[in-house]
Amino acid sequence: MSTGIILKGQVLSFSRSPFSGGRPEEAARLQEAVAVRDGKVAGAGTLAEMQALLPAAEVADHGRKLILAGFVDAHVHYPQTAIIASWGKRLIDWLNSYTFPEEIRFGDRAYADEIANRYLDLTAAHGTTTVCSYCTIHPESVDAFFAAAQARGQRVAAGKTCMDRNAPEELRDTAQSAYDDSEALITRWHGVDRLDYAITPRFSPTSTPEQLEVMGALWAKHPECLMQTHLSEQTDEIAWVRELFPQARDYLDTYEEFGLLGAKGLYGHAIHLEERERHRLREYGAALIHCPTSNTFIGSGLFDMAGLMAEGQRIGLATDTGGGSSFSMLRTMAAAYEVGQLRGTPLHAAQLFWLATQGSATALRMQDKIGNIAPGMEADLVVLDLASTPAIAQRSARAEDLWEAVFPTIMMGDDRAIAEVWIGGKPVTGG
Repeated sequence: MSTGIILKGQVLSFSRSPFSGGRPEEAARLQEAVAVRDGKVAGAGTLAEMQALLPAAEVADHGRKLILAGFVDAHVHYPQTAIIASWGKRLIDWLNSYTFPEEIRFGDRAYADEIANRYLDLTAAHGTTTVCSYCTIHPESVDAFFAAAQARGQRVAAGKTCMDRNAPEELRDTAQSAYDDSEALITRWHGVDRLDYAITPRFSPTSTPEQLEVMGALWAKHPECLMQTHLSEQTDEIAWVRELFPQARDYLDTYEEFGLLGAKGLYGHAIHLEERERHRLREYGAALIHCPTSNTFIGSGLFDMAGLMAEGQRIGLATDTGGGSSFSMLRTMAAAYEVGQLRGTPLHAAQLFWLATQGSATALRMQDKIGNIAPGMEADLVVLDLASTPAIAQRSARAEDLWEAVFPTIMMGDDRAIAEVWIGGKPVTGG
């Protein structure tokens, strides 16, 4: 057993959701130090308490920097890394103009390896320690992503994207090959080290009813896996779904009919939901993933965070790279704040940090492993410099409490604010 290390600073953790009532800041706990040993959080408390817990441990003093759980990005497309911030398209045109031509390249394992490593380097530099990613239809793209994460000791989820219609021929599989490839990948990767498999039909328009049916059967056979897809992102997408599935009650019904609605389901965007859909998602305990930079960048709409939280939905936060315009969860938190303002319900800094850590971990059903600082949790941590630029420093210096001090970093911070990142109890980058 190692002697471990103690990180001293402003250690932020959560005792409950800041959306659960009362003042949001009351859900947070601020402590002086966190002790790390053998890849896990050994404890958090005063420096003296942590030194008593790990008497031989080195102390790394981060002063007034904020130490919190690493950011958890609950919906990404790592194959879109190289096309991020492409101009001027809405969803369907975005897919046809940018996404599909790029995804065709991922049948080349060497290219998939290059992008997977680049993506994980970029996100770690922004303080993200866990992601849930779509890959492409190519099993090679899944192997590349999991291998890159495994080499880093990183907790991730991912899956082969399944599409058998309304996509270029080079990106179409079949119902049977989607099932067979996905099951082989589950056998190869799920539960290995810190890797989880997510069954991944892209969205209803690119899967025939036959493919959705076999994906539902695969999930029923492997209920330990996550299932990720897209739901009600844009109004023209919803109209397209109605044309393709005229018998469906609504968009969600195109998944529900085929066994693709469940507690471990992740439904990206979920902006334009009908009442029946909201009721069924809540009834199943499914997760809705808010992707604010993507929703504004490609003109999708404004997610109803306040209303959905009030009715008890499970919600995570995500960059949705590359439809999202940033790899940074700080920028994503800022966008979530801005969307809330436009809906008349601005989010508190405690709520934003919770969404980017424990909220997203809860959406991924990983809240017992990551997303918070507590004994026994995996030691994925980020150290934030709350004075990383002159503009942020001058505003933070005038703060009268912690939340006023951290808010400028949420709104204006970037990778310069990331002083240090720990994955599995090991430092991976430093500032």
